[in-house]
Amino acid sequence: MTTAARVLRAIPGLLRLGFAESVAYRAEFVIWFLSTTLPLVMLALWLAAAENSTVGPFDEAGFVAYYVAVLVVRQLSGSWVVWTLNEEIRHGTLSVRLLRPLHPLWLYAAENLAALPLRLCVLVPLVAAAAWWRGGLAISTAPEHVLVFLLTSFGAWLLAFTIQVLIGLLALWSDQSLSLWDVFFGLWAICSGYLIPLELTPAWMHTASYVLPFRSMLSLPVEIILGHLSPSEIAQGVAVQWLWIILLGTVTLRLWRSGIRRYEAYGA
Repeated sequence: MTTAARVLRAIPGLLRLGFAESVAYRAEFVIWFLSTTLPLVMLALWLAAAENSTVGPFDEAGFVAYYVAVLVVRQLSGSWVVWTLNEEIRHGTLSVRLLRPLHPLWLYAAENLAALPLRLCVLVPLVAAAAWWRGGLAISTAPEHVLVFLLTSFGAWLLAFTIQVLIGLLALWSDQSLSLWDVFFGLWAICSGYLIPLELTPAWMHTASYVLPFRSMLSLPVEIILGHLSPSEIAQGVAVQWLWIILLGTVTLRLWRSGIRRYEAYGA
């Protein structure tokens, strides 16, 4: 059986196992979910600022739609593999994954994606409540925008997953790499549109966010579903997103092969 066939055959079982683990660790899931609701805090701040006037291109309805979309994309693209990798490398339990017939990255990906139904169970009522509160959301319902939004949200997850694996693997050369992840997360929170819409950032930051992977990890699908981009701008954004996915994916796979050769199973 080819590798592709083994992966396709194993995916349903891996997703069921990952979902069962998410349900089993409900408290951890709730804590993780609550830790990603900062957009709701930022929404309250910007609503106060836009109470009697607009802020840049945003009015109150625009801010509500923006931060609800940010919350949705954050939940769809969230990953925690950097913490898992650090722990398994430090404790030597990565050895167990290396003995399995599938590449460990497939296992990590399935575990992360399997939590998506549980996230949606919490996310859908929040979005519905926001829509009821505002009498609707100022988002695009055009089929092409919805489709590209879903595709770029998956691209955002793939990019976030790849970067987390890349940073997590650096623990093979140090005690752990979570401090580096904290630095990256701080840059991402500012430059991805998570805290502040990119339209409201200085010109130099706006340009840097477009060239670096930050916008592709969050703001791109948000801008698409809000209807802020023209077809040519959407095509350009998708091209940049997948260029980063291919580039960082290639670097990550090479780093994996190099790191595993020097891997020592501490405590195994």
